[in-house]
Amino acid sequence: MAEGRSGEDIVAEFLRQNPHQAQWVESLRGHCETDKQWSARREFILRNMEVFPTIQPGIPSPSLDRLLALSMAWANHVFLGCRYSQPVMDKIMEMAEGVVVQDAPVFRTRDEIMGKGGETDGSGKKLRPGSSGVRASGRGGTKPGPSPQAPIEHQPFFNRLYKAVAWKLVSAGGFGPNLDHYDILRACVEASKSSLSCVFVPLKDIPDLPASRVQKEGQVCELRCQTVYLGTGYGRSEDTARAMAAKEALKTFQGRKVTVKVCRRKYRGKDVEDLVLQDDQLRNSGIPPALGYPFLPEQQAATL
Repeated sequence: MAEGRSGEDIVAEFLRQNPHQAQWVESLRGHCETDKQWSARREFILRNMEVFPTIQPGIPSPSLDRLLALSMAWANHVFLGCRYSQPVMDKIMEMAEGVVVQDAPVFRTRDEIMGKGGETDGSGKKLRPGSSGVRASGRGGTKPGPSPQAPIEHQPFFNRLYKAVAWKLVSAGGFGPNLDHYDILRACVEASKSSLSCVFVPLKDIPDLPASRVQKEGQVCELRCQTVYLGTGYGRSEDTARAMAAKEALKTFQGRKVTVKVCRRKYRGKDVEDLVLQDDQLRNSGIPPALGYPFLPEQQAATL
């Protein structure tokens, strides 16, 4: 994109010169984003399209998933005060160079409010000029987590997605083992104007595997949509693991309704809060450990 002038002017000129991308980029907007939030994130996306040369407008791809995940992480940081691991923070701040957000909210840590320190990120490191601090949580933590209103904000989208999945499964003859579960889930998500994100981790890197487990080769996949956890699957390849994760996710849509809830999950041995899509059925098994820190597929972002 051309540099200079205001970000809105740059984006407007770019879309005038590339009208085929205008409708596609608008389909990436989140249903809960305000005009101000979307304007900033849209500029972030368009400015970084050239960093992902394999992205083709209108065609889903892992590169597009990574770009959208990074754009959401940056928007969450700017507008909600979320903070991620330092490599991810460095990455999104570098990608956001040139994007100017007028009257961006300012977040302060609990220590800053109590007058116990200067501008830090909660771990003693000084914040960069123009960066925001971490939202104080009720437990005094410094890692990002879902806001209390997050489930309510996400629920309308997943109500629509529930209906889209129901109709898709009816047209496919019902839920069964022979379906292309990932293709069905992806098609429904895209029809609802959103996208799926995937995190892959080698099975051998998963801690606390039972010692009796013979099979230690393969991949584990975690699926998310709009930062909400959908399902986890295992397979010998990434494609197989993704298909199994999609199958588990589609099982959630077999109930009478789906609900976005804040749940406790394990991440690297610690309890964290995460947004999880659940059905109305009582399940005996717990939620699998998170493969990436909630709200960002960290493993993907770290490889960019």
